[in-house]
Amino acid sequence: MHIIQNALASSSSLPSEQQIVLSVERRLFLKRRWRGVAQDGTEFGFDLESRLNDSCVIYHERGNDYVVRQLPEIVYEIAFDSPAQAALIAWKVGNFHLPAQILTNSIRILYDDAMKQLLEREGWTYGEPEVLFTPMKAMAHS
Repeated sequence: MHIIQNALASSSSLPSEQQIVLSVERRLFLKRRWRGVAQDGTEFGFDLESRLNDSCVIYHERGNDYVVRQLPEIVYEIAFDSPAQAALIAWKVGNFHLPAQILTNSIRILYDDAMKQLLEREGWTYGEPEVLFTPMKAMAHS
């Protein structure tokens, strides 16, 4: 097993056939210590000094880069047509304190039972796409 403390690079410059993927759930990017197995069976242990990100290179061996890739996940996506509608949706969704990703004309929210109830209660039109979810980083009240 290889122990990883830092990413070697934010992305690989090698062609895809020279990249060996370690697929992980988004939540693992938040952890400092975890384990994973790359698609070729190589085992890695992580004792990280800082967080990894999607597509970063964690190891290089025999001309190949080992790259961490985030798995897609199902989220709720609510589209909005106006600033007023966006503000209302953001305010109500924000009260749940769930991870959220703000896009130009929509907001993506963690797939959650309480959120489903809010969406149905409010009658908002929403989708359930499977995407690489990259929520905003949470900040404590300051």
